[in-house]
Amino acid sequence: MSTPTPTRADRSRPADRADRAAPRFVDSVALIAGREIRMRFRSKAFLWSTAVLMLAVLASVVLGSIFGAQESTTKVAVVAGASVAVDGNDALEPVPAYDQDEAEEMLRAGEVEAIVAPAASEPLGITVIGLDSPPESVVAALAVEPTVELLEPAATDPTLAYLVAFGFGLVFFMSAITFGSTIAQSVVEEKQTRVVEILLSTVSARALLTGKVIGNSVMAFAQIVAIAVLAIIGLLVTGQRVLLGGLGTSVIWFVVFFAVGFVMLAALFAATAAMVSRAEDIGSVTTPVTMLVMIPYFLIIFFNDDPTVLAVMSYVPFSAPVGMPMRVFLGEAQWWEPFASLAILLATAAIAVWIGERIYRNSLLKTGPRVRLGEALQG
Repeated sequence: MSTPTPTRADRSRPADRADRAAPRFVDSVALIAGREIRMRFRSKAFLWSTAVLMLAVLASVVLGSIFGAQESTTKVAVVAGASVAVDGNDALEPVPAYDQDEAEEMLRAGEVEAIVAPAASEPLGITVIGLDSPPESVVAALAVEPTVELLEPAATDPTLAYLVAFGFGLVFFMSAITFGSTIAQSVVEEKQTRVVEILLSTVSARALLTGKVIGNSVMAFAQIVAIAVLAIIGLLVTGQRVLLGGLGTSVIWFVVFFAVGFVMLAALFAATAAMVSRAEDIGSVTTPVTMLVMIPYFLIIFFNDDPTVLAVMSYVPFSAPVGMPMRVFLGEAQWWEPFASLAILLATAAIAVWIGERIYRNSLLKTGPRVRLGEALQG
């Protein structure tokens, strides 16, 4: 009885199957990232939350324009000799002042918005004096722009500075929390349903984690870009161009810092979520990472005018994505400071991703009780 000799085609089949079963790292990452993006687009909760957020941004822009356009009388202190320029002007409410010293006391006390004083050397014969910012409403009401002086000049409009700080803080907070929670939920669902065991039979844990981070990062940036474009169009259409001035450099730095900071946080969200096997336990393990996102948000809201706090925030990795761009906008940062802060953030992000990948890899297949941090790090 003779044994059949394997043909050349038969001998090549195992090798072909082995090649197909071991895709390249890049291909695996692309596959997982694409899967994450498709899952987000199929999620009604994600689509509705994005739509609501975009409508809220658009509504705030429109309402700001409506309320800003409402006419109101502005109180101005009128020094003797300058009343002719104010009399008969329905937009201004004159408050007589004996001399300029008395008018300045009223301005500092907040009783008036500006001072209209005589000035023989000026072509119009008057000058308008503000406290810490140009009294635009008074200048506009006088129809012809006179010379404007400031008693206490401010480097940046305080209202605009607060809006910029609020915008940076809100965008970073909402994106990190939304997509960080999404990554955590995805990791636990895959463990709970044992889908991760099937995935790991084809791709490595490193590729799986990298794909999740990249996929959700793409979605986060897409959402931010859509909101930013909508807000810019709304500001341009409603004539609020002043809010767009001076933001260019700070916005570029915010995007750069956000990219690095979000990848760092996304890896930590995935790693901590891999330590549990139930959705009910996600909050307990991801709370430390959530706090790292919430603290910078509240600091930038309440201390956006404190140079010391902003300086510290700009060099702490988890708050640098909002602290340093804010200092760039205010003109408080030296040219080299953003680069130094970014170098610290990159180094911290690399360490965080390395630690996160180790925790994720060592915890992913362990079910049951919560995996201890020391055990996850040791493997």
